[in-house]
Amino acid sequence: MDYQFQSSVSFPPLEQALQEPNGLLAAGGNLSPQRLLEAYRSGIFPWFNADEPILWWSPDPRMVLFHNELKISRSLSRQIKKKDYQIRVDYSFSEVMRACAAPRKGQAGTWIHPEMIKAYCTLHEMKFAHSVETWMDNQLVGGLYGVALGKVFFGESMFSRTPNASKIAFVHLVKQLNEWGVGLIDCQVKTNHLASLGAREIPRTMFAHYLNDLISEPLDGVHWRFNSLLL
Repeated sequence: MDYQFQSSVSFPPLEQALQEPNGLLAAGGNLSPQRLLEAYRSGIFPWFNADEPILWWSPDPRMVLFHNELKISRSLSRQIKKKDYQIRVDYSFSEVMRACAAPRKGQAGTWIHPEMIKAYCTLHEMKFAHSVETWMDNQLVGGLYGVALGKVFFGESMFSRTPNASKIAFVHLVKQLNEWGVGLIDCQVKTNHLASLGAREIPRTMFAHYLNDLISEPLDGVHWRFNSLLL
């Protein structure tokens, strides 16, 4: 695929995405804030290795989580109730991204390379990208980051340095987003980790419908400060 972007050209329609590899829609362009925000508003995200052109994806089906379908296991619930951790928001965004980029068992490399980190840190400075972090004994032990637009949160990546640390951050995020009226959490593609928390796949057409309804709704009065009494 050789789709070259011009500054005034939008992404192709989602139905033009390939079936194999699932969801590949376009290649090229850049990671400017304008291009990234246009992508998310259209139901598209970048995912590529450092030695590849920028690849843009919209898989079918799409992995999502609705707040009322959140699953919290008994063991995770017990761990949350211990309160031996602290949740911080946007405290160490770049450190969260670097932790998500760290090598993982069974993986040869990472798609979160310096170009991606720089791009999302710019979105963070613009108040579009956010991190939710689990801290223990003043050490960052887990968390996640993503992009918030309207009443949709687009999750990007998670990491844990201690068991369940990313899940603790995720549960707090879901509870707070529900309090703010956010209607959809985009999880992009299926993983067992996300499925264990209640995320499920829906057709891309349904995802696009939810996105169209929710993306333009403002989060009035939200300044990304979490209510500590939610859990």
